[in-house]
Amino acid sequence: MPLLDQLQKDLVAAMKAKDEMKLSTVRMIKTALQKATVADPSKPLTEAAEQQLLKSLVKQRIDAADMFRKGGREELALKEEAERVLIEAYLPASASDEEIEAAVTSALAETGATSAKQMGLVIKAAQAKLAGKTVDGKLLSDKVKAKLA
Repeated sequence: MPLLDQLQKDLVAAMKAKDEMKLSTVRMIKTALQKATVADPSKPLTEAAEQQLLKSLVKQRIDAADMFRKGGREELALKEEAERVLIEAYLPASASDEEIEAAVTSALAETGATSAKQMGLVIKAAQAKLAGKTVDGKLLSDKVKAKLA
C-alpha cells in the first residue's frame, strides 16, 4: 500500500480513537510528503525519496529532543521522542548490529580497502548490502572506521 494511502487510513483511525499525539504526527508526515510532491510535480515521489524524507523527520525529532533536554524541558523532549517512534513505524525495519557488522566485513573483503582514505568506498558497498533496511549512518561509519584503523 502506498505510504500516503496508509497515512490517510491511520489518520482516520487516530481521529476515531481520539489519539491526539498520533493524529498530529500523521498529519505532519502527510503534510511533509505532500509538500515534497508539490515542490516538483513533474516526477512522482519514489519510495526511496519517501523513506529519505521520513529519516530526515526522525533526525529532526532526535535533534529537537536533545535541545529540549539541554534547555531543561523534559516534557517537550518526551513529546519529540514519542513523535520519533511514530515516524519510525513507517520506515522499514532497522538493521541489527550483527547485520551491519557482517555487511562491513563483507564490504571490506569485496573492496580490498586497507586505509581510512578508502572509507567512503567501503561505506557505499556496505549500504548496498543493507539495502531495504534502515541504517544509522553514524553507526555504520564508526564500525568501518574501527575496522580500518
